[in-house]
Amino acid sequence: MLMDKERNQIVEYGKKLITSGLTTGTGGNISIYNPDLDLMAISPSGIDYFQTKPEDVVVTKLTGEIVDSDRKPSSELDMHRIYYMRRPEIRSVVHTHSPFSTTLATLGWDLPASNYYIAIGGGNTIRCAEYASFGTWKLAENSFKAMENRFACFLANHGLLTCSYDLKNAFSIAEETERMAEIYWRCKAVGNPVILDDEEVDFMLEKFKTYGQKK
Repeated sequence: MLMDKERNQIVEYGKKLITSGLTTGTGGNISIYNPDLDLMAISPSGIDYFQTKPEDVVVTKLTGEIVDSDRKPSSELDMHRIYYMRRPEIRSVVHTHSPFSTTLATLGWDLPASNYYIAIGGGNTIRCAEYASFGTWKLAENSFKAMENRFACFLANHGLLTCSYDLKNAFSIAEETERMAEIYWRCKAVGNPVILDDEEVDFMLEKFKTYGQKK
């Protein structure tokens, strides 16, 4: 099966979207890009994550042309492929409807550096992209602008988008962003969160370059 490894990963992490509370129902989507094949695998549209099989995962060219699968790809195909087209370091994109991230996105707020882990997103904020209808190229463009020099952004009145050099890290960024969004929301409910200054965030950005078991 074409892109067998990537399709199995998408099935595995699709279930994690639900069990981690990052989305409900069939919301959200996941993709992986294989540069050697110049193809991407993306979750199918509207299929329960626990019912999705590897062969349901759709393989497409970066033009959007379907190469393998009888299924319809995620409606957010454009919002995934734009990153593989324009950011060569990106290998995976994760989109969620996480409750607290979506709350901030619905308010049109950026997430400031209220926690040192903000550095996981690549900057001193998680920006909120301007609103556009789901499944449109305009939404893809708006997200790409908000994600400039970043690995995460909010989608206004919609949800969260993350990307990284592999699926494991893109998913981790989504989980940590949702955790930070929840903490920030809870703090705003009772007071004014203390925001780390840019100097500290720059220090964290350097430390995160060597954080974990990176080769």
